[in-house]
Amino acid sequence: MKPNRNGRKSPATEPLLIPVRFEFTDTSARSVCVAGCFNHWNPESKALARAGDGLWRSDSELPPGTYQYRLVVDGRWIADPMAPESVPNPFGGRNSVLKVARSAEAAHRDAAEHRPFGNSPK
Repeated sequence: MKPNRNGRKSPATEPLLIPVRFEFTDTSARSVCVAGCFNHWNPESKALARAGDGLWRSDSELPPGTYQYRLVVDGRWIADPMAPESVPNPFGGRNSVLKVARSAEAAHRDAAEHRPFGNSPK
């Protein structure tokens, strides 16, 4: 990035980063990490912290986009059971899909596209 006249990076040239929270619940887990295309599938780079009562949590910031990831629980790679979407991976399992929207309005529109209509005919 190119610094401005004051030597600071110009806000217009910095990528837009959106807050993202990863959460997982498992009372018997000793370690939980996230591995995905956003961290080159390296689970050691994104460990979740214990938040009590079996809850594990980590906050991140990612540019808007669609990402595939898996949880690594005690060394075992699993799909995120709370992810609304997943896709097959080349290893016979499924990768969870995370969609990071540019705004809350865009996130709402995207979520609405994946919900069934409440008054649809049977």
